[in-house]
Amino acid sequence: MKRICLAATACLALAACSSPTARNQKPGDSAMAATDKTASLRKTLNNIVAQTDGKVGVAILNLDTRDTITLNDTAHFPMQSTFKFPIAMAVLKQVDEGKLQLDQPVFIDKRSYFKTWSPLQDSIPEGNANVPLSRLISLMVSQSDNVACDVLLKLIGGEAVANDYIHSLGVTDIAIVAGEQKMHAAWDVQFANWCRPSAYTQLLDILNKGTALSKTSNNFLLGVMYGTTTGPDRIRGLLPKNVQVAHKTGTSGVQNGLAAATNDVGFIVLPNGQKLAVAVFVSLSHADEPTRDKVIAQIAKAAYDHAFSGN
Repeated sequence: MKRICLAATACLALAACSSPTARNQKPGDSAMAATDKTASLRKTLNNIVAQTDGKVGVAILNLDTRDTITLNDTAHFPMQSTFKFPIAMAVLKQVDEGKLQLDQPVFIDKRSYFKTWSPLQDSIPEGNANVPLSRLISLMVSQSDNVACDVLLKLIGGEAVANDYIHSLGVTDIAIVAGEQKMHAAWDVQFANWCRPSAYTQLLDILNKGTALSKTSNNFLLGVMYGTTTGPDRIRGLLPKNVQVAHKTGTSGVQNGLAAATNDVGFIVLPNGQKLAVAVFVSLSHADEPTRDKVIAQIAKAAYDHAFSGN
């Protein structure tokens, strides 16, 4: 993989290499243009990050060209609900193994309910009902349902099963330790679920290649991610309306004015058909939510415009 960190000067100017004027350039002209392009992107990202007092982690990977840029990728960022994407992969792996079936009914015990965001809980307030497994996955990913998440974690054998499965794929810079109800019990627990941003672009790359799950499961997960309704002002916030985005958000509560996590990870489909895997984590920020969302949206737009789209 070609890796471009913020301190690097590797080539990002893909369009310059194929433009009509490139044939008339002197040796070294393309490298100089690429360096200028990288410097421009670096400046843009630094200006965006400066809008918040928190730490911002970024990983962007063009899944076709393999060009990559990262920021603060050595830090451990609290995942919040972005961990529901790898959990969904772990559930679907058990579907592929025949341990579970997408159309099987799952009994929802009212004792699984707790005070939280849950369209499932709101729609079946008395519980004690059967819900198809496919519906639970959709609720967990597309609507970030916390009760559905914990029901699915229990069904597959707990957090360690999901964690070990993701590690078995070679994605080791991620820790799935505590489900939603455990995170709700104490502020500090959320920090036990951590990742490096590049762990998510690595997972998105695996999903895009279709190497971990069956075609049916892979397409199902992509479908529910394209159907995500949360975080409309994050990755997709500043992109053209016709651009397809498949993503998963994560958002913490606020304690004493401090937001632990405002996150979004997913695909952006470029006009030329290429895909960008984008992961942005805004951690420990006192900025309000619209500002935190805007930071994510501006980073996604900068990647779309400057780094990879050739515009």
